[in-house]
Amino acid sequence: MNFINTNKLTIIGVVIGAIGGYLYYHYVGCASGTCPITSKPLNSTLYGAVMGSLFLNIFKKKA
Repeated sequence: MNFINTNKLTIIGVVIGAIGGYLYYHYVGCASGTCPITSKPLNSTLYGAVMGSLFLNIFKKKA
């Protein structure tokens, strides 16, 4: 439980980013299939999760 409390913003960022990455794949995507990130749903979901965690990790307070 301590891990969740200390990394709450990062976990929220991963979830929001993953959802956003999948939605980007679904609605925008890549018509030709040659785009490295948006051609597969797994790639865009993982990329969104990483970007979301990095973005919300900026606001984490230092101990």
